[in-house]
Parts: sequence; C-alpha cells; structure tokens
Amino acid sequence: MWRETKRWVRFTIYLRVLLNKWFMKYLRPFAVLLLATILAYGLLIPRLGFYWDDLPITWIRYQLGPEALTRYFSTNRPLWGVLHQVTTQLMPQVPVYWQVFALFWRWVCAMVVYAIVDRLWPGRPRWALGIALLFLVYPGFNQHWTAYLYSHFYIVLFFFLFSLLCMLLAFESPNRYWIWTVPGLFLSALNLWMMEYFYVLELTRVGVIVMILRNEPMELRARLIRIMKMWMPYLSVFLLAVFSRLFIFNNQTYGISLADQLNSAPAETLGALIQSIGLSLKLVLKNAWVHVFDLREMPIESSWLNGYYLVVLMTAFVVTTGFLLLPRSDNRPPRGNLRDVFWMAGLGALAVFLAGWPFWMIGFKPSLEWPASRFVLPFLLGASLLFGGIARMIPWERLQTILLVSMISLAAGKQYLTSLDYARDWEIQKELFWQMTWRAPGIQPDTLVLLNEGVLHYYADNSLSAALNWIYAPDTGSDHIPYALFHPRSRLGGSLPKLEAGLSIRYNYLAGHFEGSTSRALAMYFSPPGCLRVLDPDIERTNRLIPEPSFMRIAARISDPGLILNEPFAQMPKVYGPEPEHDYCYYFEKADLARQFGDWATVLQMTELALSFDMHPYDPAEYFVFIEGYAHAGEWSRAVELSQRAYAFSTELGRPLCRLWTRIKTETTDSVKRSEVFSEVESMFLCSSE
Repeated sequence: MWRETKRWVRFTIYLRVLLNKWFMKYLRPFAVLLLATILAYGLLIPRLGFYWDDLPITWIRYQLGPEALTRYFSTNRPLWGVLHQVTTQLMPQVPVYWQVFALFWRWVCAMVVYAIVDRLWPGRPRWALGIALLFLVYPGFNQHWTAYLYSHFYIVLFFFLFSLLCMLLAFESPNRYWIWTVPGLFLSALNLWMMEYFYVLELTRVGVIVMILRNEPMELRARLIRIMKMWMPYLSVFLLAVFSRLFIFNNQTYGISLADQLNSAPAETLGALIQSIGLSLKLVLKNAWVHVFDLREMPIESSWLNGYYLVVLMTAFVVTTGFLLLPRSDNRPPRGNLRDVFWMAGLGALAVFLAGWPFWMIGFKPSLEWPASRFVLPFLLGASLLFGGIARMIPWERLQTILLVSMISLAAGKQYLTSLDYARDWEIQKELFWQMTWRAPGIQPDTLVLLNEGVLHYYADNSLSAALNWIYAPDTGSDHIPYALFHPRSRLGGSLPKLEAGLSIRYNYLAGHFEGSTSRALAMYFSPPGCLRVLDPDIERTNRLIPEPSFMRIAARISDPGLILNEPFAQMPKVYGPEPEHDYCYYFEKADLARQFGDWATVLQMTELALSFDMHPYDPAEYFVFIEGYAHAGEWSRAVELSQRAYAFSTELGRPLCRLWTRIKTETTDSVKRSEVFSEVESMFLCSSE
C-alpha cells in the first residue's frame, strides 16, 4: 500500500512538473495562435454557411445516406470517404458547427508547425511563432470558409505534420523510439492513402532528417547511413503507397497524364512543365504575399473598411505581444545564426518544390483565384519556412519583427475581407432559393433548371444542384437524382450539348445520376438586387438586357414554365434559416406565380403590395407581370404608365414590351378603350416594325 502511494505521489509530481514545463513553453504561443486564428477566420462564423463542395457532399451524406457517400468517394479517395463517415457521425448538418470545426483544425495545424520549428531550431521560440503565424494566415489559400470540405483537408494535413513531429520526438528520446515511431508511421500512411494533396510533400521528411543531423559530427558515409536508417521506415510506407496507387487503386477522377504526354511530345511537354513550375513558384512565393496589398476589390462599405483596419490593428497587437512575451533567441555567434537561417530557407525551398507535383503531373496549375487556389494548400509549410528564412536574413532583429508583424497582420486583414465575401455570398444564395420557392412552390421531377452564372462567387452549378434537390426532393434516398441545375455558359457543348429542345441529358453525380431532357427545362435569371425571374419563352428571348454571353436569352426559348406546380411541396432546409420578412421580391414572385395560372385577382393584389414598397424594381423587366395584371383588370392607364417606366429605363425593352402587349391583346376582351391603348402602345414602342 505504501509503495503504491509513493509511486502515485511520484507520478503526480512528475506530471505536475511536466505540465508546468509544457504550459510555460507552449501556452503563450498557442494562445497567440488561437487569437490570430479567430481574428483572421472566425469573426463572422454566425453569418457563414455551406459553400462549393460543402453543399453536394453534405447533401449526399445527410440526405442520401452513408452508402451514397461511399459511392461518391469510391472512384477517387475511398479512405478519405471513411474519414467523412466518421466526422459526419459526430457533427450535425449545421454550418456553424463545421465553421468552428475547421477553425479548430486550422489552429491545431499551426500549433504542430510551431512545435516542429521549435525542435528544429531550439532556443528560438520567436522564430517558431513567426513561422507558425505565417503558416496560419498565408494569403495564397483563401477558401478556408468552405468549412466542411477543408476541415477534412486540415485533418489530413495534421496527419502529415504530426507524423513529422513524432519523428522528431523519437530522435530526441531514443529509449522511446518506437513509442513515437509507430504513431508517426501510422499517420504518414493515413496522409498517403487518404488523398493526393500532401502525397509528394512526404519526401520533405528526408530534408527534416538532414536538419536533425546537421550538428552531429560524423563522416559523410556515416551520415548517409544514419539518414537512410532514420528514413527507411517512412520510405517503406511511401513506396508501398506508390505501389498501391500504381497497381491496386488508380484515381479514376484525376489520372496522371504527364507520362503519356512525355512519350508523345517530350520536348514540348518538358518545356511546358518547367514553365508551369516556374509560374507556380512565383505565384506561391511572390504573388501570394503581394496580394495582401491589393485592396482594389475591397468593398466600399465603411463598415467593411473599418472592420479590415480593426482586424489588422488587433492582429498586430496580438502578434507583437506574443513576440514580446517569448524569450529572445539564445546567444549564438552570428555565423551560427546565419547558418540556421539558410537551413530554414533551404528546407522551405525543398518543401515548396515538392508540394506542387500532385498538380503538375495532371496538368493543373495553382492560382490565387477561386477555386484553383485550393492547389496552393500543400505549399503552406514550405512558403512559410522560406519566407521566414528570408525575413531572418535581415541583420536587425527589430526590423525582422516589424516585417513579420506587418505581413502577418495584413494577411489576416485580407483573410477577413475574404470572409466578408463568403458571408455575402451565403446571403445571396439564401435569397436565391427563398425566392425560388416563392415563385415555384413545386417543380415536376426530372426537370433541368438553367440559371445564369456569375452572381455567386463560391458555388458551382454542382453545388446549387445539391441545394435544389435538397429543397424539392428532401426525401430522396435512391441513386436517381430528380433535379439538375446547369449554368448554360459553362455546360454548353459538354453536359449540355445544345440549347435546343429534344436532347437527352444524363449527368452523373457519383452518388447518383440525373436523367432528363432539354424539353423539360426551366430557365431562371437572377441578378440581385433584382428578383429571381422565371424566363418567359415568348418575351424574354428578345430581352437584350439579359447579357448575351450568359446564353440565357437562348435558354428562354426552350424554357417550360408549365413544369412549375402550384403545390407547395418545396421544403427549405433549416440551414437557410427562418423565412425572410416578406418584401418586394416576395410579392413579385407571388404575382408572377398567380399570372402563370391565370389568377388575375391575386396578381392585382400582389402587384399593389409589391409597389407599396419604396424599393422599386431594379430590373425593369419586373414590371412586365404588373403590366399584365393591370391590363387584365382593365386598368389600362396604369398598365401604360408602367410600360413607359420600363421603356424609359432602356429602349432595348421595346421588342419585349411589344410581345407582351401582343399577348395581352389576344387574352383580353375587345373594347374601345383597349383599342385606343393598343394604338398608343404600338406607336410608342414602334411595334409595327416588329
């Protein structure tokens, strides 16, 4: 009994000493990293939602079920799909939970980077904090708020980073070598088998091993043997992963095309590859950081501007305080410091060079624009080490600190501005689908919805297809997808052969497939602050205010509004929040719905309510439904007045107005007043020349 008590006391004392030592060493830098993470990425979490692939993947998992998610990942990343299965068992389909989840993993990855740098360059905690902060706010990657998707990317990145840390801990504690090596090998394997983004980056490990042994006095042959001995377990895992990808499982979505191109045109392919590598390195090392000074796209709203300045100042304060709270670098001769700086820059250069091969081999190029900026993610570690090494080459430590604080603060401010863009995009997407359900409370299954692109920045039509099915087919559990949404400009000539009736459409969503026809197409146009409009095939085909490059005027010709049902079976998911207050657009949509079904009393009622708002139509084509409603009610003077308003906005609306009045003429009862009005309208809009 006494021995057990004595052992417990010793263990308690040891644990207390260990915790005190850990807190003294890591609490302050980790707290600084947490505050910087929140300032750069977390201030707008309540206003953020699901973006891009967040929508289709969460819809597949939560609506179609786990089996559908397995099918979705079966052709490219099956083991990564297992990770999604685990996380979705723990997390609900609520955006705010996933935003916090992504924020947590971004912070955790930065902490691991701090621990790695702190062990590679011991006695320099400010160096470690600077590199971790650069890694955290690196401005080249600007898609953090696609939180569901990138939280899983961060988890895989954590596997890679923590496997490096495990290797360092195994080197520091030879008597605990396998205690750290086994989890290190396991995490390395998870990184290699789950996805390809950090695949080649695994070879950076040999550079880290060289770094570990840089101060060990030994001959070259002995050094090489020691390097291979330390690297061999991890190299074996890497080679096994390469073997499995080549002969057992090939990515069926993104195949490696470089080998075929080298065989057919070696000189041209090699030249293009070198050019691609050069442009990528320039982008991630120079352009990404220059980008923080480019505020030309910054919105003019004063609240946004003030928020940007506040984030920059607060980040500068937090980072400066963090540097001051950490001890200065231990005293070393200048030559030793300079050598460490070159080692840091060299390791960063190696990591940057290795990071891009998963994309260069398949012909993809990193970019700072959405969505290709995701290819910048593997460069975070190398770019941060390289930039940190270059900054440390400045001979004055105070100037080094000023440079690092400035770049980190400006990068955090830039990320905050991007988060505002994401918050605005989520609001616009919610407006789109609320207005859609008001205008189309039901849509017949197997309908292809054609919608103009360019309004939403962080969504592809695949994303919106998921939301469309989520709303109009909430109970779908089969592999038959009842709705699809296409952007004609990006789909024409591919999934959408032509904009003409009678063509079959089949689209594979991996978890299921859509089968439809261009004869069952519904064209919609959305350009906020204007309201969503279901394009009238008789009138909108001549509306020159619809931009020609959108192809929506052509899409209007095959649009069939009859696919809309006046049965309210659409169900808005909870993630879109409560129904917005009924405004002008609500009554416009309801008036247009009533017009479609010939309920002219309701059209007139909704028109009066719509025009009672101070906000008048932003798009003059919105007047058309009101004109038609007043005409059917016999209020000809009011119909003519609204027609004049629309025409005064743009004479390009002459032809659509003529077509509208021609339809009114065929659908209303003849009278003396009507004849006078039609003579006036035909003269006013030059309808006789039609």
